Amino acid sequence: MADTSSDSSPSSDRTTVRRGAKRAEYGQEKILEILRVGSVAHVGVNTNDGLLVLPMVYGLTDDTMYLHGALANSLLKSGADTDICVTMTIVDGLVIAKTPFNHSMNYRSVVVRGKARVVEDDDEIMLALQLMTDHIVPTWNTTRNPSPGEIRATRIIALPLDEKSAKVRTGEAINDEVDIDLAVWSGYIPISSVFGAPISNSDSGAEIPVEVLQVVGRDIHEKRS
Repeated sequence: MADTSSDSSPSSDRTTVRRGAKRAEYGQEKILEILRVGSVAHVGVNTNDGLLVLPMVYGLTDDTMYLHGALANSLLKSGADTDICVTMTIVDGLVIAKTPFNHSMNYRSVVVRGKARVVEDDDEIMLALQLMTDHIVPTWNTTRNPSPGEIRATRIIALPLDEKSAKVRTGEAINDEVDIDLAVWSGYIPISSVFGAPISNSDSGAEIPVEVLQVVGRDIHEKRS
């Protein structure tokens, strides 16, 4: 099981942040907090055709990340029982300095590395599917459960949250001393995205469930209750 302490040291050499090390976060709870806010991870795998990176929805427990796709998905097929790398980034703002060289972004990012395993236990398969569904909008309990055929057509892999690190930037631009007195605007532009009002499908068979209505107006990149 992954360490759930607030340890500030890296979990491995290959997840140690070297560039901008002062922005590194290694504590389990802080990293989980960032992952719970994000929606899409980019999964990198060395396939038979070379390196491949694809965006994927994910689900979480305190010590495991779940990813899924079609059974024929070449990335997940190649990533089973081998090392993969998963990254997730939230862009919170554009940072404008007094020279483009010092422009930046405010962000929260996570890197997870480790050996993925194929999920084969029936109970864990259903748990993983529920976690991935409810991570985006909690609709698992308001929709039809996946059929046996749909489950057979799906590959789920689990990645332990043992080797991981986060990097976070907040605040204003950092201007060079030589630029401080320049009459040039400097600051940052916050970025936010909110869930809009749901639009019912033409074949919708029921009223909009409360679980869907609860996300309306919520900032997509803010901590979820």
